[in-house]
Amino acid sequence: MTFFKTLFSAFTLVFLISSCKSDAIKPKIAIAGLAIESSTFSPATTEASAFLARKGNDIFNYYPFLKENSPQRNAAQWIPTLRGHALPGGIVTRKAYDSLVGVTLELLKENMPYDGLFFDIHGAMSVQGIDDPEGDFIEKIRALIGTETLISTSMDLHGNVSERLAKHTDLITCYRMAPHEDALESKQRAVDNLLERLQSGKGKPKYKAWIPVPILLPGEKTSTRIEPGKSLYAKVQPVTEREGVIDAAIWIGYAWADEPRNRAVVMVTGDDKTAVSESAEMLANHFWDVREEFDFVAPTATLEESLELALKATKKPFVISDMGDNPTAGGAGDVTWTLRELLSQPEFQSANGPVLIYASIPGPEMIKAAIEVGVGGKVKANVGALVDDRFAPPILLDGVVEAIHEGDIHAEVEAVIRVGSIRVIVTKKRKPYHHEKDFTQLGLDPRLSDILVVKIGYLVPELYDLRGDWIMALTPGGVDQDLERLGYKRVKRPIFPLDKEMTNVDLNTRWITSSELP
Repeated sequence: MTFFKTLFSAFTLVFLISSCKSDAIKPKIAIAGLAIESSTFSPATTEASAFLARKGNDIFNYYPFLKENSPQRNAAQWIPTLRGHALPGGIVTRKAYDSLVGVTLELLKENMPYDGLFFDIHGAMSVQGIDDPEGDFIEKIRALIGTETLISTSMDLHGNVSERLAKHTDLITCYRMAPHEDALESKQRAVDNLLERLQSGKGKPKYKAWIPVPILLPGEKTSTRIEPGKSLYAKVQPVTEREGVIDAAIWIGYAWADEPRNRAVVMVTGDDKTAVSESAEMLANHFWDVREEFDFVAPTATLEESLELALKATKKPFVISDMGDNPTAGGAGDVTWTLRELLSQPEFQSANGPVLIYASIPGPEMIKAAIEVGVGGKVKANVGALVDDRFAPPILLDGVVEAIHEGDIHAEVEAVIRVGSIRVIVTKKRKPYHHEKDFTQLGLDPRLSDILVVKIGYLVPELYDLRGDWIMALTPGGVDQDLERLGYKRVKRPIFPLDKEMTNVDLNTRWITSSELP
């Protein structure tokens, strides 16, 4: 049955796409969305410029499956409005949020009415004065475009799904892999589901099951590379192949924001009430049953212990994840605590010591000084702690400029400052270092280094593949992995692991009404 269901859907989509010869008979679909992870435990704030917003046809460049003459592109009359994606960071200012949402609504208003909307968000945005920004955003969109428009939402599995967001979206899905190697695949699934429901005339699903699961865990403990995350997420695809089910998804939720909606959620949509409910409850119960099996995706240790292992390691490079200030999870990215500790180690005082690359620390003062003296010049200037100085003050870095690179979309300007045997990557603006090219364009070869220290949590694929060995250091910062010392005040309690002894957990289906119903 599963094979024939899949085959039928594929033939249906191809037929419907090929039958659409003109824009007059194609569904009109808008594209909109804002994406960011925002830590409320960081003193940083995020402004509108951080979202690097794309407007109009430029949005198509972000989605390979919507390139010119692709089946999806040809299947509809697409109206791209605004799609913004910011690096994870601090809470979004109210002014920035109101501005970006306001522009989106104005652009949507220009081409109404719509048959569909592809709503591309992350799900972990925090905004000053708003507890549920994505729910607020979609509610404002509904108030403008009406309830008949079919909305398909794509999310990161580290997002949060409030009841309000669940109500105002019709189709919803999220990534099934962490690291998120299936990000574009998941976005395409959201679009394909939307096209199929519009072209077939089936419209909105008859049923939406929503089950909040009282678990709040960091991504570093819930990677799908290892168990139990691997097996948990492997159960999603078979559920979607059940007759009467459109899609299913499991959200881990975002651990570094102190808001009532922050927790895990399971959602299943479809037209068969029994299949939808049974599938949702099965996924939710399995998630709950394995909650105590989640552990860090790699060994963890203090920074001191991590350095001891790194200096003895025979497999190079030895990668140390500086987790507490990870900018890819919402850290400010400028905590100097780890860099201060590294610079104090006697092993790195000499230029002939073990080669250590540190990525990275913002330091606009240092960047200005480095440009003035040029490559090969000696430089002395402050770096870091302009935003988050709770754990260590700015560092007066005294070294030699080994490289300068201008034009990076995030950092704007980067410089390599050598102090002893440490190569410190200093940026004008914060930047996460994910790709080998991030290093090689600065004249650095991470594969030839002895130790690579990166402000990150679990390693993204490129860093994972180049590692000789790896450990995650439990360092301080706005995305501290020790959740119990963060001081939550507003998350809905009880919740695991803050409240380990929980009983009578309700994992029954909550039916979410359609957006046009009260």
